Amino acid sequence: MNAWAWTALTLYLAWAGTAFGVRAAVQRRRTGDAGFRGASGRPGTASWWAGVLFLTALLVGAAAPAAALAGLPGLPGTGDVTVRGAGLLLTVTGMAFTLAAQTNMGASWRVGVDAAERTTLVTGGLFAHVRNPVFTAMVCTAAGLALMVPNWIAALGLIALVTAVQVQVRVVEEPYLSAIHPDAYGAYTARTGRFVPGIGKRPVSPDRVTPPIG
Repeated sequence: MNAWAWTALTLYLAWAGTAFGVRAAVQRRRTGDAGFRGASGRPGTASWWAGVLFLTALLVGAAAPAAALAGLPGLPGTGDVTVRGAGLLLTVTGMAFTLAAQTNMGASWRVGVDAAERTTLVTGGLFAHVRNPVFTAMVCTAAGLALMVPNWIAALGLIALVTAVQVQVRVVEEPYLSAIHPDAYGAYTARTGRFVPGIGKRPVSPDRVTPPIG
């Protein structure tokens, strides 16, 4: 049990440090801006809660394996080594795809949204298959870690992350992108799934369709 918990904690710290710390440093070196915008919205609003839940999920990511090391038992029926091995594979895969998706974003990479800012719409690389590959990869990583250290803290952290991602995307990011890239983003959402390829496409609004000439 301790070996799995130590492995999960090590992978989590490496993932978080790379996905946020190293990525921010690279972003600052290339653009002069670290890319952090923080939570948006007034306290108590849906967008604010998305930020709170996201931060909670990040803290819990380290707390779950730490609690396991301190003796917190796993959930009933979750001690199978095959399940934990699958979690390890899912975690490593999620880590790799997180970094790949962040790299695909280039100068447009941000943590949070500034409504007054205008960034390039990224539709290449992993973004050609899903609209939010960074979030998809992060959830995969968290799910893998929860399988490696399957206690109630990990389960709550995964629920918090999934909820935060859903609210952030639907309430904050999609309205923002629709406002600054109305035609391009409308066409993009019509052909590309939200988190999973082919699922969550949005039909093109009639007022976005260019009328025929002549």
